[in-house]
Amino acid sequence: MTTCTPLEEHLNRDCFCIDVDPAQVWSAVEQAAAGVLPIELLKQHRPHLFSSSAVFLSAADLDAMSDIVRAIEATAQVPSFQTAALAWAPDIAGHDPGPRGAFMGYDFHLTPDGPKLIEVNTNAGGAFLNALLAQAQTACCPEVRAIVPAAEPLAEFEDAVWRMFMDEWRLQGRSGQPRIVAIIDTAPEDQYLYPEFLLAQAFFERHGVQAVVADPMALRFAAGRLTLGALTIDLVYNRLVDFAFDEPETAALRAAHLADAVVVTPNPRNHALLADKRNLALLSDPRVMEAFGVDAELRRVLSTLPHTRLVTAENTDELWTQRKSFFFKPAGGHAGKAVYRGDKLTRGVWATIGEGGYIAQAFAAPSERRVQVDGDPQARKMDVRLYTYAGVTILAAARLYQGQTTNFRTPGGGFAPVVTLAPPNRPSIEAAASLASI
Repeated sequence: MTTCTPLEEHLNRDCFCIDVDPAQVWSAVEQAAAGVLPIELLKQHRPHLFSSSAVFLSAADLDAMSDIVRAIEATAQVPSFQTAALAWAPDIAGHDPGPRGAFMGYDFHLTPDGPKLIEVNTNAGGAFLNALLAQAQTACCPEVRAIVPAAEPLAEFEDAVWRMFMDEWRLQGRSGQPRIVAIIDTAPEDQYLYPEFLLAQAFFERHGVQAVVADPMALRFAAGRLTLGALTIDLVYNRLVDFAFDEPETAALRAAHLADAVVVTPNPRNHALLADKRNLALLSDPRVMEAFGVDAELRRVLSTLPHTRLVTAENTDELWTQRKSFFFKPAGGHAGKAVYRGDKLTRGVWATIGEGGYIAQAFAAPSERRVQVDGDPQARKMDVRLYTYAGVTILAAARLYQGQTTNFRTPGGGFAPVVTLAPPNRPSIEAAASLASI
């Protein structure tokens, strides 16, 4: 029996007819920097931030991913799930000022059995950069132009992002709009995605809001105000990986957050309910979901999640024998740090994992995109990220890489725009059929 290769798989393997011009994105970053920073130096230290290739995605896969996002966020509102998730969360997560969490990020691998969720992030980076990247793609042959929808206007992205931040503002009982926003991360100018902070700053200022990029150490909280020098901060766009604000450097931000003196998004509760990796052990267990009273349709969607288990002293021997089927991740980890494929584990690393604080997630191999590197087609692994708010997708983007996890160190790799193919009932499918000869 002959099987037909899905169109998107064929295009990701053999189509080099879409070029992406990273120079257009860097030009926008340079404009946002307004001459304050040496853009050439930023580019020099980030040579693989952007790929020059686009990634193709079927409408069915995008719909499936969106369904998973909605199912997880709906389940996160179920009281019994919240009780379980908050039981292992830090105390600060018990404080609920209202916001849902700006720029959630849901990362997927594409598999023959459909998209598989790899992890959820509350401070997902790259949305502003990827919105620009989507505008910088061009199809060079008529066949590809016929099936590639026009890039979404940047204005639509910005409108959605502005509504998101205004919703967060109002969910904490505020009216009007914030006067001053702080984009906060540790040593922000040293962060790899610092160019995005500049774009976010320019975005807020286009909407009449003063914006500053700052280290949390520079914040002060006194007399009911969170301040940065002479400025009173009304809203914090939080890019920290100190998810519970429990480091000394975030003491002022923690105090202001607990006093409701500032709107913080995303906040520790958002992370506890949505991005703590231990939650995947609940979400991927149909029996637990049924016991929690989760709706049957939500349970059906969640049943597609890779099975996840907590690593405990009681199951370490069993998991060691099954390790080749799992990917091991620290529950509070980020950016692919201290994660291990089970088939590459040593006994020494396993001893560390066995001490606890890790999850074992069923391994879902990433799919591939072939890219041109110095004229030579080479395979790169890929994942797809949905940037979302309140369960609704704002933007889809991809990351291309080599190695165990995304790393922005791979020639031909980096952020890549996603081209969602038209459903089969669209007229453009006739043009798509001719791509077999490209």
